Amino acid sequence: MTTPIRIYIADDHTIVRDGLAVMLQVHSDITVVGSGSDGRQAVKEIEQLHPDVVIMDIAMPNLNGIEAALLLRDVAPAVKTIMLSMYATKEHIFRALQAGARGYLLKNSAGSELVNAIRIVQSGQRYLSQKISDTVVDDYLLESRAAGPLDALSTREREVLQLVAEGHSSAQVAAMLSLSPKSIETYRSRLMQKIGVSDLPSLVKFSIHHGLISLE
Repeated sequence: MTTPIRIYIADDHTIVRDGLAVMLQVHSDITVVGSGSDGRQAVKEIEQLHPDVVIMDIAMPNLNGIEAALLLRDVAPAVKTIMLSMYATKEHIFRALQAGARGYLLKNSAGSELVNAIRIVQSGQRYLSQKISDTVVDDYLLESRAAGPLDALSTREREVLQLVAEGHSSAQVAAMLSLSPKSIETYRSRLMQKIGVSDLPSLVKFSIHHGLISLE
């Protein structure tokens, strides 16, 4: 008997996690081994559980799905990530693929497409949603993308950017990242200079525009 594909679901909405789990568990070749509500929690649990495939939302608190996927490349390189997102922009798709995602599906895709994507990705191939235009795929495969504002930031700076934009104080961010408040202030000042913003409202607007945080 073939060993079931072990799935971990990362999404900040309980109803989405539960719904996906119920939908996937009816397939004999798929089993859900865990789920998490934010990217940082997900990375820790995935590192322990070693699932085959992770279904990852992009817009999650504390650490977004793209940054989580980047971390997984180091701590759990064998895990294959499928992004399940409401965003269909080139920037989000490019960043997800560059972070190592093997699949990208839109949240309004049919359940059968997700199951198919899981099987294809597990077999070693890439899967992109049928609702993503061929033009977007061609752009990714054939064009060299000019560096965007986020590309100028380090991994740590992007983590700090998201947490600050979510409303956490420097002390809270420092505790979450095991750093000193002074270090967080330094990161914050440096990243704001790099992306060309001078105040918190502009920083929040930038983070929403680039999909680091959502309006929900």
